[in-house]
Amino acid sequence: MTINQKEERLPRSVLIEGRRRSAVTVPGYRLGMKPANAGKKYPAEILTSDEIHRLMAACGRHGLAGPRNRAMIVTLWRGGLRVTEMLELRPKDIDLEAGTISILHGKGDRRRVIGIDPEAAAVIDVWLTLRRELRGLGAPLGTAPVFCVISHPNIGGRQHSSVVRETLKDLAVKAGIEKRVHPHGLRHTHAAELAREGVPVHVIRKQLGHSSLDTTERYINHLAPLEVIRAIQRRTWATHDLVVF
Repeated sequence: MTINQKEERLPRSVLIEGRRRSAVTVPGYRLGMKPANAGKKYPAEILTSDEIHRLMAACGRHGLAGPRNRAMIVTLWRGGLRVTEMLELRPKDIDLEAGTISILHGKGDRRRVIGIDPEAAAVIDVWLTLRRELRGLGAPLGTAPVFCVISHPNIGGRQHSSVVRETLKDLAVKAGIEKRVHPHGLRHTHAAELAREGVPVHVIRKQLGHSSLDTTERYINHLAPLEVIRAIQRRTWATHDLVVF
């Protein structure tokens, strides 16, 4: 039996104490199985604005999962956070009025404060407002992660990064997006957009939390080789000599 055939036989969810729970959060879910992507390197795929909006629309409008997942997408896309940084956020770390998010323990345990635009802040605010209503379910969510588990028995707990990856993968299928959609891909998209908008590299470095400017330059050149793109875009050809059949 191949790995793919084994994965097809694995349940997408399991019933625990009368509640459905994503199977990827259960210890030993893929125990003894070699990851399907082991040894593989995937090229960075930047999402277009249309694809991002389709991804957000696929979240749906009803219940709590839709607004939470939409806010997660916006935080990754418009803030450029790593998925682990996003999942560690607490309510006190987000100041929507100031338009800032504080990452207390980034890569290398470095602290940084990033900016968030007003439109993104509005999407996050919708989730924060609904999240406060979870108190009525008996969950002590005051200091729980912002993007916490919203179903029993672990309501208020920290989400697994694997759940976020599975969620984005499912939403991409629902939205009809053929590209590989994953948390770091949204960070890639954020960096590429900033570069295209002409944001200085040193500002992008601070937003992404890179340790050096060289790292950011390599990152951007890999994602969006702007010098090459702009050089080719400046080229012209004599269209008036074109013979149309």
